[in-house]
Amino acid sequence: MASRPVHGSASRVLEQTLDVRFTDVSVPGHGPVTTRTYNGTIPGPTLRVRAGHTLRLTHVNGLPPNPPHSGGHNTPHRPNSFNLHTHGLHVSPSGHADNVLREFAPRTPEESAAGAAEPRYTSTVHVPCDHPAGTYWYHPHLHGSTAEQVVGGMAGVIVVEGDVDDVPEIRAAADLVVCINELKVGDGHVPAFTSGSWMTGVPSTFTVNGSVNPTLRLRPGEVQRWRLVAATAFAALRLTVTGEAGDMALHQIAQDGITFPTPVARTTVDLAMGNRADVLVRGGAPGRYELRADGLPGPLMTIEVAGAPVRPPMRLPASLPPGRPFLDEQDITDPDADREVVFHADAGVFTGAFPNAFRILGTHATPAADPGGDPTRDPAHGLFDPACTNHTLRLGTVERWTVRTDESLAAFNHPFHLHTDQVLLTHRNGVRLDPPVWHDTLGLAGGTPGDSVTFLVRYEDFTGRTIAHCHQLHHEDLGMMQTVHYVAP
Repeated sequence: MASRPVHGSASRVLEQTLDVRFTDVSVPGHGPVTTRTYNGTIPGPTLRVRAGHTLRLTHVNGLPPNPPHSGGHNTPHRPNSFNLHTHGLHVSPSGHADNVLREFAPRTPEESAAGAAEPRYTSTVHVPCDHPAGTYWYHPHLHGSTAEQVVGGMAGVIVVEGDVDDVPEIRAAADLVVCINELKVGDGHVPAFTSGSWMTGVPSTFTVNGSVNPTLRLRPGEVQRWRLVAATAFAALRLTVTGEAGDMALHQIAQDGITFPTPVARTTVDLAMGNRADVLVRGGAPGRYELRADGLPGPLMTIEVAGAPVRPPMRLPASLPPGRPFLDEQDITDPDADREVVFHADAGVFTGAFPNAFRILGTHATPAADPGGDPTRDPAHGLFDPACTNHTLRLGTVERWTVRTDESLAAFNHPFHLHTDQVLLTHRNGVRLDPPVWHDTLGLAGGTPGDSVTFLVRYEDFTGRTIAHCHQLHHEDLGMMQTVHYVAP
């Protein structure tokens, strides 16, 4: 396998404060919302770095004390604690880096009553010198509070700049972040996650860069680069751009931060929760177009193609500097050590407000509390246990995973997300992809049968404990998560 090219520049530090507190936000097209935010905005600030740079972040927790919690760790709790996940970045999962096992707690009731200073925490994330240039994002990831915070708008975009940005046709195009947030807002605020039906009881409001259906302008013949970010917790997005003159082609140049060898022209782009896609769009016939997602009643964004045409029309690149070399089945270290992950839900098996069990089964499932009992009602079987290491992954090895869902309803999606290392999707539903595609999150829709994917992954560079989980964040908070431990050779 070829080594990754080194793109980084001299060491540089980007310092940023991320201040989290309840904020009164005016959402254009929707109205006022009181919610937890980064720095008072939805989404939070976009962070731009290059390979070899360091993100040095100061987190201020200005939220009120956490309410008491009497349930288990796989029910929602600590809604005013958070941490930081730099989703998709290949960086250390340990220490004060991309460590989702940390907790940035608010003041206790006693500290708040005494007027103690708001707590401050730091993250230092070193971006490797050979890190692929592309689009990533950040969001809180404390187990038990992730869904409520993300659907309140706590998310932001990370851009790693590099070689693909220097392609002449891309350098000439406007570089636009298109961050799609899914908000759960009722009566002007995000209701507390207090029951299993919480997700369906509040309709989703979708914003693009903080507005409902904003308008973007594009001249005929002009090319723009859109960094599409699905900062959603519950909704998968099948995106199209359609208008009076027909569909607009989306020339995809990257998936989940990894650049393709050549642009791929599409009429639809599928983004599961957490996915990103970089696309080039060129204005055609003048008129009104809409960025739409299947199943949503209204447009996400309006595009007006108008103005003086660009002559000659801006060009699209014929080739790109690929973000990562491919793996091959011959690279697999131990063909007998394949891993299997199965997303499985048992409905109505528990008492209380959260009756459904969201499990990860397969070759390394969390053991049952009662091995001789009914596994569908077991309180531990396949559920996240912070004391259980489900996968021990040795650096330098290449393994093959198969992940599937036995969910029967096509509308239900269980995206699989492995922290720290990108994965190479080689098969979907048993069909080989040619070429394969790098991802960090893989959507798995239900059906009869539900979707299955096979991927290859090389464990590289970083040791430490982190997680793999369903990126339908309601399910993750309720236990659809596993611990992985990257260890030295």
